[in-house]
Formats: sequence, C-alpha cells, structure tokens
Amino acid sequence: MKSRAQKETELAKARDLFEKSQALIFADFTKISAENLRKLRIELKKADAKLLVIKKRILGILLKEKGVDVDLSQFKTSVGTIFSAADTEHIAGPAFKFFSGMEIPEGGAKDMWVKKLLAGYDLNGKALIDAEQIIYIGKLPPREVVLAQFLGMLAAPVRSFLYILDQKSKMAPRSTSAKSDADNDNPDEKVELTQAQ
Repeated sequence: MKSRAQKETELAKARDLFEKSQALIFADFTKISAENLRKLRIELKKADAKLLVIKKRILGILLKEKGVDVDLSQFKTSVGTIFSAADTEHIAGPAFKFFSGMEIPEGGAKDMWVKKLLAGYDLNGKALIDAEQIIYIGKLPPREVVLAQFLGMLAAPVRSFLYILDQKSKMAPRSTSAKSDADNDNPDEKVELTQAQ
C-alpha cells in the first residue's frame, strides 16, 4: 500500500501532465506485460504523449479539481491514462495501433486488446469520447495521408481534362496536314478550277 506522500507525488505528476495536455485516453492495462508497456511508452513519446497508471481514486481527484466530468466508476478495471499534448486525432492512432498490434493468445477474441481502449476526453472541447469513437478515430489514416488523398481527388478531374486537351491538340495538326497533303497531290485540279473561273 502506498503512503500518503507517494500518493501526493503521483497526483502532482498527474497535475503536471494534465496542464500540458489537450486530450486524454483511458485504457485498461491489466494483463499487459511490462515489456509491452515499455513499447507503448516509446511509441507515445514519439507522439508527444505520456502514459500514467495511477489509482482511479487519485485520477478522480485530479479530474474533479480540473472540472473534467468523467465517471471513472463506469470502468470496472484499473485505468491507465494517456496524456497527450496533441489533440485526440493525433493520439488515438498510436494507441489503437499498439492495442491492435498486440499478439492475441490462443483462443482469445480478435479484438480483445482493442477493447482495452475505454474512453477519451477532449480537453479543448470539454467532451467525453466513447470507446467506439476512439477506435474509429484510431483506424483513420494520419491527417497528412487524408489531405493527400483529398488533394488527389481534387486534382483528378483537372488532370483528366488536361489529358483530353493534350490528345486533341495532337490530333489537330495531323488532320490539317493530311488535308494540305491531299491538296498538294492533285495540282492539276487547282489549275483546272482557276481556268474554269
């Protein structure tokens, strides 16, 4: 059992992380090995986020202090919190990728690890995000990829139109040169026409 001083230290650490955060993700970390937690911490560090596993009671004190309305009693297991300096869209991807990439034990459900994503909270919008939305956001490609796809969709009709114009321009000189060649083939006809006039 932790002493009061240790609990105060954990709460102070959580307060510090909270002040630097724009989004929180709550996850169940039971039955996840220390090695996998280490890997998750490394991935989160790349995304400018940190994982903190503290008791729900201490986390509840922090959230109440900061005016975050989340009922932690809805989670039946211990809760770890991912504190992200970026918004929910930036952190849901790495969290989903981690949980979906974990090895599933024999006889385990395909989504057993993904179900450990419990909920999220957008600190800017002051909105609770349920687990389904976190998973859905996590499955989306990164923002840069989506923007590139959108740009490709916008450019496709223009590219097609330019291709058609290019093909038409290549066809036009052939038809006029073919006509002039036909005119040059029979110079006698021209002479006869002018004499008839």
